[in-house]
Amino acid sequence: MTDTSCGSIAIVGAPNAGKSTLVNALVGQKVAIVSSKVQTTRTRLIGIATEGSAQLLLIDTPGIFAPRRRLDRAMVRAAWEGAEGADLIAFVVDAKTGFRDDATAILESLIHRPEPKLLVLNKVDITAKTRLLDLAAHANSLAAFRDTYFVSANTGDGVAELKGALAAAMPPGPWHFPEDQLTDATTRLMAAEITREQIYNQLHAELPYSSAVETEKWEERRDGSIAIHQQILVERDSQRAIVLGKSGNRLKEIGSTARAGISELTGKKVHLFLHVKVKEDWTEDRAVYRDSGLDWVD
Repeated sequence: MTDTSCGSIAIVGAPNAGKSTLVNALVGQKVAIVSSKVQTTRTRLIGIATEGSAQLLLIDTPGIFAPRRRLDRAMVRAAWEGAEGADLIAFVVDAKTGFRDDATAILESLIHRPEPKLLVLNKVDITAKTRLLDLAAHANSLAAFRDTYFVSANTGDGVAELKGALAAAMPPGPWHFPEDQLTDATTRLMAAEITREQIYNQLHAELPYSSAVETEKWEERRDGSIAIHQQILVERDSQRAIVLGKSGNRLKEIGSTARAGISELTGKKVHLFLHVKVKEDWTEDRAVYRDSGLDWVD
C-alpha cells in the first residue's frame, strides 16, 4: 500500500477569473503567465504542487468563453479536454464580477459533468462578504459542489486551506513527476510565454490579444549562455508599429524584461533576439497551434 497520493485538478473558469494566478499561488512559484488582459492563457499547462505526501497536478486551462474563430475554438476545447477525466474540477469564479454570461454558461455545463467539483470564489479581498455568500448559494443550488472555498489568489488568503483540501482529495498512488519539477511545460515553451506576457503587460489595451510568439532558434553556447531567437506574430502593419514603438524602444524594453525572466527560468545568461513579423493569417497556421500546445480544430 502506497503512502503517497497523486491526482489531477482541472482549474476552469471564465477569462480573467484568476486561474493562472491561483495555480501560481498553489505551486508557490510562477509557472503560468499572468496578465490583466482576458484570454491570456492559451493552452493546457500543468503546475505541479506538493502538500505533505500528495502531489497535485494543477491543469491551468484557457478561459472558457463563447468562441468566434478557430483560435477561440481551440482554446475552449483545450479547457474542456483538460477537465475531462480529472480527479477534481475546481471552478474558479471572479467574485467581484460574479455570474455573467461566460461564468453562467460554465456553471450550467458543470451540472451534468461526472467529475467531483469544488467551487472557488476568487478575489474575496475586493468583494463584499454578503455578495460572496449569495454567489455561493446560487452556484450550489444548481450544481453539486463538494465544497466552496473563498480565496484571494493575489493576496494568498484562503489558498493554504484550499491546497490542503485538494491534497486530501487526491487518490493514493505514486507521484508522476520528480519532487523538484514545477511544471510539465518545456523550457522552450516557457520562454515564449514569458515574452508573450511582456507584450501583454507592456502594451495593455494598445494591442489585441491576437499576437503570438514563436521560438525559432535555441542555441546553447560554449560559454554556457543561451542565444534565443523569437518571432512575434501580429496581424497588421499597425500592430507591428505598436510592438516596435518609437525607434524600436518598445521592443527593446519587451526584450530586456523578457530576457531577465528567461534568464531566471534557465539559470543562465540569455541573449534574446526578437523579430516582429506581420502575418495576417497566423491564426490559420497549424504550426502556431502545434508550438502552443493547441489542437487544430475545424
